[in-house]
Amino acid sequence: MLNAHLHLLHLACGTLCLHAVALRFPADGRVVVLLGGHGAGKSLVALALVRRGWRVLAGDVALVDLSEPDQRARVLGGTAGFLARSGPTLRWFPDLALPPLGGDRVDLGHLPGLRESAPVEAGPVAVAVVVDVDGDPVAGAGAVEVLDAHTAATVWWRASGHLLERLLDDSPVVLRQFEDGPAAARRQDRVRALARALPLHAAWGAPDAIASRVLDLADSSTPAQSMEVR
Repeated sequence: MLNAHLHLLHLACGTLCLHAVALRFPADGRVVVLLGGHGAGKSLVALALVRRGWRVLAGDVALVDLSEPDQRARVLGGTAGFLARSGPTLRWFPDLALPPLGGDRVDLGHLPGLRESAPVEAGPVAVAVVVDVDGDPVAGAGAVEVLDAHTAATVWWRASGHLLERLLDDSPVVLRQFEDGPAAARRQDRVRALARALPLHAAWGAPDAIASRVLDLADSSTPAQSMEVR
């Protein structure tokens, strides 16, 4: 139940708890946000970005708000855990030495260079991307496009309710009930504002190819048209 209370505490301050991986570029503080459901490949694309000099700022839940007065999205921080499925991780990154965590998950928090060593400040979001990694290691082609406003807002909405959607192991308590009508309306307002302030892209293909396009978008800071990922 702690997660539900954290959701509400952050929401009261205008901050959304998004199911996302966030990475920061140490040289200038820019942040990229990777969204997607469980198993979509967020961690895989994040690993590809780490190999390009980016560092993980949030491993599973990112705290995102809109700065005043310019209403620019920024990541304040997030959860420290950085887990991935062992099969896909070894398939795409066979050189990694991965310790088992039990089941099919591995803890990537031990990897050198994963995070910045010193505490970091909130960073402006340069680009946000919903990722979908193709499961075939030889499949490098894919596409990236800008989502329409309604679809983007729906994706943000679902990601922002992540901490309320978990089932408790040994309790009948439904976490969703902790967010009452006024709180849900406040979250909806923040989600709509975020969707207006930050274009949301969708990308699919191989992790390395997606990472390359994410960096192209971050460097240009302009919405992409539909394009091939190779």
